[in-house]
Amino acid sequence: MGRNKEPIALVEMKGRSHKTKAEKEKRKKEEIHAPAENILPPDFLSSKEKKRFAEIAKQLQEIGIMADLDVPALARYVVAEAQYETLTQLIRRNLLCENGLDQPETLTKLLNAQDKLFRQCRSSAADLGMTITSRCRIVIPKPEEKPVNPFSKFESKDGSGVG
Repeated sequence: MGRNKEPIALVEMKGRSHKTKAEKEKRKKEEIHAPAENILPPDFLSSKEKKRFAEIAKQLQEIGIMADLDVPALARYVVAEAQYETLTQLIRRNLLCENGLDQPETLTKLLNAQDKLFRQCRSSAADLGMTITSRCRIVIPKPEEKPVNPFSKFESKDGSGVG
């Protein structure tokens, strides 16, 4: 089983390209690029969630990894994050009140729900490139600058080497 294909720009930046110009052009034409023109928060989000959606979408667009296709995934992340925060506050209040510990089975259910929401957030964040490890996988290396030849100032313009 072979490796996944990398974008030709990434292959070139890594310096491992042995392809001809024609092969590179063909590969560029075959690559799929999803549009990022209509990234708007869905209507089912609350106003607070829409604001959070816009914040994250802007950051993901700035690093070039957000497309129109990612809108539903980001919306699900924002909803799970909001529910996680609400449930965490509920658990804290339950632990702090005097009779909150009288019902350990309720607390257990809340903690299980919190854990599920946490896993949803983490999974969605990884899918969207919002975790350190997921970003490390998509970082495009910068091309290395070629060292300057100290003798190049002695070369003539026609390349003969006689200044």
